[in-house]
Amino acid sequence: MTFNDTVRRWATRAFQPLAAVLASWGISANALTLLGFFLTAGVGVVLALGQLRLGGVLIVFSTMFDGLDGLVARTTGRTSRFGAFLDSTLDRYAEIALFFGLFVHYMNQQKHLDTILIFAALAGSLMVSYAKARAEGLDIECKEGLLTRLERLAILVIGLVSGQVRLALWILAVLANLTAVQRMYVVWQKTGRGQV
Repeated sequence: MTFNDTVRRWATRAFQPLAAVLASWGISANALTLLGFFLTAGVGVVLALGQLRLGGVLIVFSTMFDGLDGLVARTTGRTSRFGAFLDSTLDRYAEIALFFGLFVHYMNQQKHLDTILIFAALAGSLMVSYAKARAEGLDIECKEGLLTRLERLAILVIGLVSGQVRLALWILAVLANLTAVQRMYVVWQKTGRGQV
């Protein structure tokens, strides 16, 4: 079982009662998806203002909504293809907001290496998600990889809270791009090594 699977199973058990309450109040899964995105975008503003440790703590809070929307959808029996699409798309925008906040902060500090690492980390993060989405478009499941979104967020949070942001960015820049390449390799294998 991967780290991602373990955390998601724990979160499902922990937040199921809250999801049931939200569902009873008539709060839709899509509304929670939007709320989670706007909260994360707000964290991006906090990071841009240089409050890195506070931003790291707030990411943990805003990420809770990433699982709550799916739980509410399943609780109410109102899962939908659009809901899944909206969730996935706004997850990408949320990542962009976080990295952009860091980019603004380090641009103001004139720390050019950090801005380059942010670009590389964001590129890798987006390509990991794109590789999965493109594989699914070919009817190929592709969840393998060193760094899924949850691992990427965990590394970023640890870096922000511990004050080791540059180290976290190095790890993300290298391993996220390696994960994208790993998923390319997985799809190559699953398509008969390029024969299909």
